[in-house]
Amino acid sequence: MQTALQRADSPAPRWTEPALWHAVGQTPLLPVPWTGAPGAALWVKAEWLNPGGSVKDRPARAILRDGVRFGDLPGRRLLDASSGNTAIAYAMLGAAAKVGITVCVPANASRERQQLLQVYGAEVILTDPLDGTDGAILRARELVAQDPDRYWYADQYNNPANVRAHWESTGPEIWSQTNGRVTHLVAGLGTTGTLMGAGGYLKTRNSRVKLIGVQPDSPLHGLEGLKHLATTANVPGIFDPALPDRVVEVATEAADATARALAREAGYLVGWSSGAVVHTARKILETEPGACVVAIGSDSGMRYLSEPHRWKETP
Repeated sequence: MQTALQRADSPAPRWTEPALWHAVGQTPLLPVPWTGAPGAALWVKAEWLNPGGSVKDRPARAILRDGVRFGDLPGRRLLDASSGNTAIAYAMLGAAAKVGITVCVPANASRERQQLLQVYGAEVILTDPLDGTDGAILRARELVAQDPDRYWYADQYNNPANVRAHWESTGPEIWSQTNGRVTHLVAGLGTTGTLMGAGGYLKTRNSRVKLIGVQPDSPLHGLEGLKHLATTANVPGIFDPALPDRVVEVATEAADATARALAREAGYLVGWSSGAVVHTARKILETEPGACVVAIGSDSGMRYLSEPHRWKETP
């Protein structure tokens, strides 16, 4: 099986990137107008303003760059498993570069995500929703084993380009945007690339920066894109459990409530996983005087409007 981690001996000839690829990154850091401990501030990194609508544009671009650089793409189709956002990023960036995209996605991915994949022209293979992304990963591995000449397996959960993308862009942006004042970085744990890359970079600038990972509180949850690492069959190979200072579990209901609050109190329409991240960040804001807390807002709530019951206040 040939994967994205197995490289050719020499790079392919120079290739001009599509202009769209250069629009990824440099997302704003937005203040959240919530009060907390004296001198504390909470900021959201607005990754939903990337051209593909999520933080996953960054690793998808880095992985595609490697595939083109080493000659595997566009000769074959990029194949990967995703909960939805990375799949959309591949599809958008791949369309701009004339790279064929095949993605394995759990069938319970939100309607909006599935529609976007169709619009961008990706080949979508839906997998058993009860198996989550683990099932999608197994299906992707089966496909590349069956037809290795057709597919180039990107393997975002184990591809170092995932971490590198955030080390080279997300982390430096946060450091610059906070003028080096960041004290806490809070990010969701799915592939774990954001926390490993951006957090790893921030630790090199200031070893006292606290890295907080956020995961669902059970294997059955409504936080698309996040993994309950204790029960997953496929812990990402890029995850270093020694790097986070803490890993926090958040209930789906708490994440939903925070996403609603952000929309109504700050005008920031974020998805459920971002709600979980900001829920965790808010607790730090309330208890840590002088903290400068940065939360990763991974995608937009526009991708979940087909779930109207979750946007309604519960009694």
